[in-house]
Amino acid sequence: MMWTSAKAPSLAEMEAMAHDIFERLPKGFRARCEGVVVRVDDFPTEEVLDEMKAGSEFDLLGLFLGIGLPFRSHDDIARLPNLVWLYRRPILDYWAEHDETLGRIVRHVLIHEIGHHFGLSDADMAGIEAQHDTD
Repeated sequence: MMWTSAKAPSLAEMEAMAHDIFERLPKGFRARCEGVVVRVDDFPTEEVLDEMKAGSEFDLLGLFLGIGLPFRSHDDIARLPNLVWLYRRPILDYWAEHDETLGRIVRHVLIHEIGHHFGLSDADMAGIEAQHDTD
């Protein structure tokens, strides 16, 4: 009856989970992520929802915010760090509706959003996930 004491992870616990999952991603992938900051919040901001034309606060599981590697220039002025946001409540909602582990979902969203940093295609991201298909 272990499930009777189970609870959803807090923001801090989910952020720790995301950082742990990140550390287990392929080394070459991680090496190109220098300066990318991973954060967790319950929901996207109203501004993000409007900008992404989301129908609901549950529509976005994550977001890459910044200038992706393919779009950078050595002449760029100092800028804010690139951020990967994971949204706890939409991720938990997705988890409740699908037959996947929470770790697998967090890993998928993390890889997908970091993939935007690299300018990767969905096929590229699927390949990275396949290299790290363990829970």
